Amino acid sequence: MSATIPGPDGRPRCRWCAAAPEFFAYHDREWGFPVTDDIRLFEKLCLESFQSGLSWRTILAKRDNFRAAFAGFDFRRVAEFGEGDVERLLSDAGIVRHRGKIEAVINNARRACEMVEEEGALSTFLWRYAEPRAEAAPQSRSTSPASHALSKELRKRGWRFVGPTTAYAFMQAMGLVNDHAADCVTRADAEAQRQAWLAQPS
Repeated sequence: MSATIPGPDGRPRCRWCAAAPEFFAYHDREWGFPVTDDIRLFEKLCLESFQSGLSWRTILAKRDNFRAAFAGFDFRRVAEFGEGDVERLLSDAGIVRHRGKIEAVINNARRACEMVEEEGALSTFLWRYAEPRAEAAPQSRSTSPASHALSKELRKRGWRFVGPTTAYAFMQAMGLVNDHAADCVTRADAEAQRQAWLAQPS
């Protein structure tokens, strides 16, 4: 089976885009392109934790609701959430109402604040786990040595719901690894942007 399907313009896209019409725009504009903004990085880690056991389509459809519920994923603001906010979120039908995951976001926001104090930025820490070059065939795995290492270090620092599979999905989406199919029309552009970022002085 081919790893790609024709997109709306007839050019090949990663086969997973066939799962939902809205995936084409997400694939072409976001997935696999390097993200260095701390708010977006934190948001994605949170959304990947919510996705565990669910489909990404469910989370993507609710993404704006999540953003509204969690103060735009500004981790400095989320770190101030208390029990009243947990109860508010548990009654919000626009998001996934899972107490453990909601409490994990608040906990992780506090850990993110600590990380920024120590590292200067979330991106400084997270991009240490980027793969400079492909280490496996695209979309051939659900974890990697780097995702295991990232997960281990995050959990050591007190983060929750950040297992190796969650960490790898985060890495795929945020461009820490280029997992676009070999003949996907987006792969070369995503890789060029990744390499430009990786070449910057640390």
